[in-house]
Amino acid sequence: MKNQKFKHPESLMMSHGYDPKLSEGAIKCPIFQTSTFVFDSAEAGKGFFEIAYGLREKGPTEEMGLIYSRLNNPDLEILENRLCLWDGADDCAVFESGMSAISTIMLEFLSPGDCVLYSNPLYGGSYHFIKNVLCRFGIEAIAFNAHEPENKINDIIEKHGAQDKVKMIYIETPANPTNQLVDIEACRKVADRFSKDDQRVLLAVDNTYMGPIWQHPLAHGADLVVYSATKYIGGHSDVIAGAVLGSAELMTRVKTLRTFLGNMAGPWTGWLLMRSLETLKVRMNEQAHNAEQIANYLQAHPKVKKVHYLGFLTEKDNPQNFAVYQRQLKSAGAMISFDIDGGEKECFRFLNSLKLIKLAVSLGSTESLAEHPSTMTHSDVTPEDKALYGISDSLVRLSIGVEHYEDLITDIGSALDAV
Repeated sequence: MKNQKFKHPESLMMSHGYDPKLSEGAIKCPIFQTSTFVFDSAEAGKGFFEIAYGLREKGPTEEMGLIYSRLNNPDLEILENRLCLWDGADDCAVFESGMSAISTIMLEFLSPGDCVLYSNPLYGGSYHFIKNVLCRFGIEAIAFNAHEPENKINDIIEKHGAQDKVKMIYIETPANPTNQLVDIEACRKVADRFSKDDQRVLLAVDNTYMGPIWQHPLAHGADLVVYSATKYIGGHSDVIAGAVLGSAELMTRVKTLRTFLGNMAGPWTGWLLMRSLETLKVRMNEQAHNAEQIANYLQAHPKVKKVHYLGFLTEKDNPQNFAVYQRQLKSAGAMISFDIDGGEKECFRFLNSLKLIKLAVSLGSTESLAEHPSTMTHSDVTPEDKALYGISDSLVRLSIGVEHYEDLITDIGSALDAV
C-alpha cells in the first residue's frame, strides 16, 4: 500500500492485483475455469512445488507460479489480495463457506488436550462445531459471556484450570443475534497473559456482522479475522464463501491445511466476490442508513419491548459497551434484533405477515431478511444458554437491505399490526 498512488480500498477494488494486458485487455478479470496450469519448464514446475509444499522459502524477487486450482487460481489470488486491503492483513485465504474457514483455523491451531475459549452468544454453526465436534478430537471448550471484562475472563480460565491449555480465544463481535459487544483489546490482553515464550495464544475474531468496512479486528490485536463472505462481502444471496485473514506466518499454515482439506473456493466464487467488492462500501453504507431509520421506528412501537441496536448504546446506560463501541466500530451496522410483546406465536405471526422483507436466514445481502433465532439459526443452542444470552421466543432478527427505508417501515408496521 505504501507504494500505491491511490490509498482508499474502495478505489483499489476496481483494479488491484490485475493487469488487463495479461488477459487480452479485458477490463474485468476473466473467470479462469481451469483445473491445472501449464509450466514453462520442468525446472519452473519443480520450483513452484518446492514453495507450495514448504520445502524452501520463496526468493526475494520470485513469484509463486500457478500449479493447480486446489492450490491457487488467478480469480482467488486477486480476490485475496483485494480483501487484504480492507483489513490491512498480510494475506488472505478464501474458502467454500464461512464454516469451512472457521473449522480450518480451529483444526490447524488446536490439538488434542488444548482448550478453546469462546464468547457467547455465538453463531449457531460455530457454537455447534465448538461444542459438539471439537470435543471428538479431545479439545476442551470454555465459554465466557460477551459483556464480561478482562479480569472475569481471566478468572474463568483459572477456575477451569486451563491456564496451560488455552491455545485460542475465539470471539464474535457484535454477537449474533443480540448485537452484544466483545472487547477485542481486552481479549488480546487475556491471550497475552496466558501465552508462553514458545506458544502464543491466538485471538480469532468473527467479523461477519461488521463486514470488512465497519470494524478492523487486526488493528485491535486480533491474530486472525474470519468472515462468512456469503454475507456483506458477497452481498447478493447468490454465493457461499468464507475468508480468513492474518499475518503471513499464520496464513501459510492456514493455506497449507486448506490445500489438503480441499476446501478452497472455486474460480466462479472468486469472480462473483470480486464483482461484489466493487460495490461493498456503497451497499453497506446504505444498509446502515436504512437500519438507523428502522431501529428508531421499532423503538417507538408499542408492540416492541426492546430493540437490540448498537446505535442506541449510551455512556450513561452502559459505559463499558459504549466505550468498546466507540473504540472498535465505525458504524452501528445494519443488523437489528428486537423483542416482540409476546412469544413464539406472536413472532411467527409477524414473520408470516411480512411481504417485502423475506423470511430467510443469512444476512448482509441487498434484500432485507427476517428470522426467528430461537427456532432457526440458534435452535441447537441449549435452553440454558438461550435464557442466559437473551435468545428468547420473543426475539426477531432483521438484516436490513438496500430497499427504501420507508417501504421497509411500511412492511414492518403492517406485520406488527397483525400481531
